[in-house]
Amino acid sequence: MIILPRSFYRRDTVDVAQDLLGKILVRKIGQKLVSGIIIETEAYKDDDPASHSYSGITERNKVMFDEVGMTYVYFTYGMHYCVNAVAKNNESKAGAVLLRALIPKDGIDFMIKQRKTSEISNLTNGPAKLTQALRITKRQCGEDLTKPSSLFIVEGKNIKKSNIKARSRIGIKKAIDKLWNFSIPEKLI
Repeated sequence: MIILPRSFYRRDTVDVAQDLLGKILVRKIGQKLVSGIIIETEAYKDDDPASHSYSGITERNKVMFDEVGMTYVYFTYGMHYCVNAVAKNNESKAGAVLLRALIPKDGIDFMIKQRKTSEISNLTNGPAKLTQALRITKRQCGEDLTKPSSLFIVEGKNIKKSNIKARSRIGIKKAIDKLWNFSIPEKLI
């Protein structure tokens, strides 16, 4: 497994969001590895009204302003965690890519127990589902994705831009004109 280097994340957030498609998110719990292939992402930049970073640094979002290649995990709707990869170029103050969906790869039995469902297609097909399946919580916020820590991203399949579907981001009311939700069909994996 080749872990993506920090330079991968030190680029435009939208480019990173597209290039994460086909890569593999790995969660290490003790000696167990649980993983999935990233098939849906969303980009959020500092000048984007839909981004947590738009109004400046807070206790919740401060990792978005820090070093690229770190995780930004937040709690939403009083019940769910979402995981992001901090990614931005030198012109941006903050940026992150929300990991929205995975195809389960390793540790599927673990994911089934975490999600309490045996329906494979329903294990990691949403941002809250994938964090639950991989047991990602606020404890992973600030984790370095570029090192073999409890959460990291490795090389996978390179996806052609022509195979990526771009659309409005899901569940937001601001900046809906930005087509920064990116996905690929499962058949490509």
